[in-house]
Amino acid sequence: MSQNIIQKIWDAHVVKSKDGYPDVFAIDLHLIHEVTSPQAFSALKERGLSIHDRGRCVATVDHNVSTAKNRQIITDAASLHQINTLRKNCEDFGIKLFDVDSGNQGIVHVIGPELGLTQPGMTIVCGDSHTSTHGAFGAIGFGIGTTEVGHVMATGCILQETPKTMKVEFSGDVGDSITAKDMILRLIQEIGVGGAKGYVIEYCGESVRTMPMDGRMTICNMSIECGARAGLIAPDDITFEYMRDRKCVPRGMKWREAVEYWSSLRSDEGCRYDREVIIDVSDLAPMVTWGFNPGQSVNIGENVPEACDESSKKALEYVQLNSGDAIEGIPVDYVFIGSCTNARISDLREAAGIFKNRKVADGVCVYVVPGSESVRDIAIYEGLDRIFEEAGAEFRNPGCSMCLAMNDDKVPEGKRCASTSNRNFVGRQGKGSITHLMSPIMAAAAAVTGKITDVRKLRSVSGATDKPINK
Repeated sequence: MSQNIIQKIWDAHVVKSKDGYPDVFAIDLHLIHEVTSPQAFSALKERGLSIHDRGRCVATVDHNVSTAKNRQIITDAASLHQINTLRKNCEDFGIKLFDVDSGNQGIVHVIGPELGLTQPGMTIVCGDSHTSTHGAFGAIGFGIGTTEVGHVMATGCILQETPKTMKVEFSGDVGDSITAKDMILRLIQEIGVGGAKGYVIEYCGESVRTMPMDGRMTICNMSIECGARAGLIAPDDITFEYMRDRKCVPRGMKWREAVEYWSSLRSDEGCRYDREVIIDVSDLAPMVTWGFNPGQSVNIGENVPEACDESSKKALEYVQLNSGDAIEGIPVDYVFIGSCTNARISDLREAAGIFKNRKVADGVCVYVVPGSESVRDIAIYEGLDRIFEEAGAEFRNPGCSMCLAMNDDKVPEGKRCASTSNRNFVGRQGKGSITHLMSPIMAAAAAVTGKITDVRKLRSVSGATDKPINK
């Protein structure tokens, strides 16, 4: 019987299945951070339980960690307590922790792939909804709650209902300055924030097959924003080339054996899905959100739509816009380039191409936050940090930062932010903050013009390209 890749990976990890009950589902990799783990560790201590397999667990600090120049100074007592609690728990339970200044600390969904911890065919969980990022490698990754974090620690398994499967095909070739962020925002606009509820998505199409891994991670990262449990892309030569020689991947003969297995992880011809969606990207323009969920978006040349329901009416009231307003030209106060969606080295290179030989607009505060210490160090080596700082932006240390404002990095009440993050919910970036989601190059364009701007206009003036900037 033919199967799609989702079904193949799922079936390979079912420990026990019984009609009317969730599957007992095996987990290969458990990623841990400081926010959702304390209660789980406490539960293990109270019950006298140990970690099922320490080799499957890796921890880092990201949500609460300071991104300031001197980030050893944490002014928020709750943040400091959570970070120190994770350090102590990892020491007590023998779990590998990539701490600040280890050379590998960063946002958990950035360091997993760059260290080679994330591999095709795996099942991966974390107490964070954007664990779907790891699906870019042909893995099934999904977020879990604090109680489930404890279950996985103790047993290496979790109870899960078998998901429905969805195929999303991006048809056509994308145009100049169109990014993976624009593609996933277009999908969410089309099917809505609940359109994939209960599904795991397989993304395919020519534009996906030719897409670098960083873009694939962006698409899979935001699968959760249309309600999906997870999203993935079948591994291929682009995947394997990215993974080659990374710290935790197999070597020598074991590498060749792994690639042979990974290459088998693809959907069979004639396999079935519970739902199929086709998104034509041939005429896609840069996308920008106008409301307070990722599905409320338009392309840069469109106006804010009519408020057709109570949710959109409330959204317009919150973001202080009116139906019919042009999205292009809306002034911004803050710009955030970072998050597990868009804080990889390619994102910073592309943004630097817009900042180069330009200045941040008067009155605009810009944070550029790399996703890991590795990304930070590469950016410094290539001179990207100087480009950002000479333009007037702040180049900061790795962390989740202004994506969710759990630390000092917040957008003040009533201020408007152009953000490369994944969510624009009410107060997501700070109490009363207003967020417009967009790609890194679009955020950079907003930074230097002081308003939401079609980046293609800046690129046509400067003759800029998508090529990386090298030192």
